[in-house]
Amino acid sequence: MSQITQNLIMIRPISFAFNEQTASTNTFQNTDRGRQDVQQRALREFNQMASKLRDEGLNVFITDDTDEPHTPDSIFPNNWFSTHDDGTVVLYPMQAENRRYERRPDIFDTLSERYQLYEMVDLTAYEKENKFLEGTGSLVLDRDLRLAYAAISSRTDAEVAQVFANKMGYELLLFNATDKHGVPVYHTNVVMCVGEEFLVVCMDSIQHPDQRKAIVQSTSKDIIAITAAQMESFAGNMLQVKNATNEKLLLMSKTAYDSLTPEQITRLENYSRILYFDISTIEQHGGGSVRCMLAENFLPVKPN
Repeated sequence: MSQITQNLIMIRPISFAFNEQTASTNTFQNTDRGRQDVQQRALREFNQMASKLRDEGLNVFITDDTDEPHTPDSIFPNNWFSTHDDGTVVLYPMQAENRRYERRPDIFDTLSERYQLYEMVDLTAYEKENKFLEGTGSLVLDRDLRLAYAAISSRTDAEVAQVFANKMGYELLLFNATDKHGVPVYHTNVVMCVGEEFLVVCMDSIQHPDQRKAIVQSTSKDIIAITAAQMESFAGNMLQVKNATNEKLLLMSKTAYDSLTPEQITRLENYSRILYFDISTIEQHGGGSVRCMLAENFLPVKPN
């Protein structure tokens, strides 16, 4: 079982925009309605990030978004599927109707040419019950410990999270996290990040002391706390990966990096070399950051 991978999947945007259907539950989204160049700026940020990842020795599979139907959030693929090293792909129920169109069977057709896909676990039927679980946005997985962290929100249903845990062999740790206005944080991966040797988490967002205690007791990894203000700067939305030489890298946005203290940076650098990317347009209009843009590919490679 591996916590981190060299293989990433990204969706290049062709019509990125502020998504009205997700704004009511994502307080990280903001829009400048006067801007006419949001797609162009987002595409430039995407291309620069993808190029840098490849330059650093990561294997990045990129596919373009489709013209129809319009999917303004397609740049965040980790919400509709996850891959696992036993060859399983999980499909997730999405709250916003226009996000459900992001699901692309053709992506798996392409991946199956090189990787082994043994089983498809489809949880999307829960959409009919208005119960949602948005991939590794809703679930932050400690694949080493088989532990799934989930912050309950309108996009993260406790029942569906338990179905995932039962099916995939994970223990589920549920908690409640809120922003400075007392609104549930829309995705768990904004609150926390799990690496091989560390865990970044915004304890300030978790009001119940027993839940904070449960997170501390759930792991022997180094817990690095971030503040609520840092969480709002996407400092919880990180992803640890490894490159072709097995060097560990910690990916985050420039917004997140700039919010960290020297002491936090030093502690993180004990475990990974930090790479950060300027994706301010994507963050502002999409309400997601670097981790949201990356779907990990843990599928086993087919033998030659």
